[in-house]
Amino acid sequence: MQTNLWLWIAFNAGVLSVLAIDLFGFQRKAHAPSTKEAAIWTAVWVALSLGFNALIWHWEGQAKALEFLTGYLVEYSLSIDNIFVFVLVFSYFVVPAAYQHRVLFWGILSALILRGLMIGIGVALVSSFHWVLYLFGAFLVFMGIKMLFSRRKAVGGSPLLRLVRGLLPVSDTYHGARFAIQRGGRWVLTPLAMALIMVEAADLLFAIDSIPAIFGITRDPFIVYTSNVCAILGLRSLYFLLAGIIHKFAYLKPALALILFFIGAKMLLVDVYHLPAAASLTVIGLILVIAVGLSLFTKRRRQATAEPTTKADQNSLPISILR
Repeated sequence: MQTNLWLWIAFNAGVLSVLAIDLFGFQRKAHAPSTKEAAIWTAVWVALSLGFNALIWHWEGQAKALEFLTGYLVEYSLSIDNIFVFVLVFSYFVVPAAYQHRVLFWGILSALILRGLMIGIGVALVSSFHWVLYLFGAFLVFMGIKMLFSRRKAVGGSPLLRLVRGLLPVSDTYHGARFAIQRGGRWVLTPLAMALIMVEAADLLFAIDSIPAIFGITRDPFIVYTSNVCAILGLRSLYFLLAGIIHKFAYLKPALALILFFIGAKMLLVDVYHLPAAASLTVIGLILVIAVGLSLFTKRRRQATAEPTTKADQNSLPISILR
């Protein structure tokens, strides 16, 4: 069933309006969002996405609404892996907290355009060549296994970073929130621009994983596109909310790898057995809940184990002094 053209127009107009309000209203003055502000904005983006999901239920029925919700959950959970990379990039370039939001805003804005193009290509391929689904499925299974055993590489060793520095002049110091300055009659990139380039590259790499994944949930272009966009829009506030504690969720990365593996296997078996969207949503939700639960349980257990040891050391201190 083809989605009404007006729904496409209304959705994109709404997205552009929200981004304009964010850029010219709330983010005119560079600042580091507090945890409370990040939590509020995260809740706002999730509420807007769920509200849009309710509209899809009203417009196109329960089946499409379940596809959107499942796709949104997959894309949102996979986008969490971006946060690990953002933390590494901002740490490497020592990006001031007040300017991190600016980098993420422009990075995500360009990511929306890039993903729109990639989704269009993906829809055309899947519509014309059914075997592409098997290719996507095999790729996701491979990436799931790779994610499970791979380690994150240092930002400084990136070939892209060396290439940009070799081709373009780059300043060693920040100049406020500017991405480029004029020096000696020519334009010079600031470290903020380098951070933006690395954020863009990271999103491109993650899009290669996440876009095939959404085709394992639905092949409706409107659902694929809108679930991707809604997930990306909430990524900035989610970063500021989780950046300081993301490392504590030890089982999150294996969970994301398992989700990729599950969707890949689902695509490989698409002509053998079609798993309903509700079942996919349940499986993905359980994987995430178990991963978060195990992470919190492990963290508390380690803290409980460490506390008695610390107290015992403190109690033994006066005795050792007397001796």
